[in-house]
Amino acid sequence: MNLRLLFVEDDNNLATSIIHYLELNKITCDYCSNGKLALNLLKDNQYDVIISDVNMPNMDGYTFCSKIREQGCDTPLIMLTALSEIDDKLTGFNCGADDYLTKPFEMKELLARVCSLAKRRSGNMKLLKIEELKLELNIDKHLAFRDNVKLNLPPSSWKILETLVRAYPNPVKKSDIEFAIWGDELPDSNSLKVHIHSLRQNLDKPFASPILHIINGFGFELRAATQA
Repeated sequence: MNLRLLFVEDDNNLATSIIHYLELNKITCDYCSNGKLALNLLKDNQYDVIISDVNMPNMDGYTFCSKIREQGCDTPLIMLTALSEIDDKLTGFNCGADDYLTKPFEMKELLARVCSLAKRRSGNMKLLKIEELKLELNIDKHLAFRDNVKLNLPPSSWKILETLVRAYPNPVKKSDIEFAIWGDELPDSNSLKVHIHSLRQNLDKPFASPILHIINGFGFELRAATQA
């Protein structure tokens, strides 16, 4: 597995040791010493995983993590810190961290967590964007926009759209859409059709071309109308 990782840590000696170990295991590391520098690296580079210390100058790890989630970054992030109290860990998770490793730790454990997180994307980002569809969702404020036009979505339409955006560009099964709205308490068979129609009235009808499409026998997907 060839991975690219962003490592944010102000202890240069520790960083050198960790980077050496990770690179022996075919993980390429970009390194910087604080959150501000890390934000600049993220503007120009794509990473499979981010590792961030908490206590750093200029911008601490909690602030850095919050900012990248607000900007829509879905790269998995591991908090690496000497802070071991449960409240410290909860703060990290609330800021958008996906994992938390307390110093000191075994290098093998860090490697295992990096490889595990690299297989998925984080669900903690606050801003979801699909540039080619000109679609944007602000998760915290429950605001949705298409082509910079605000969409007035009822709760069920929001749940459907968020599920589809998180899955993009992959389609979503009908059963997964139903679960997003109702959980295990499924209504009658026509209810989903009503909610899909409601979403289309806001998402597609005011615009030149539809982006919500039915896949017969499977479910739904978001794509441009010109795609095959």
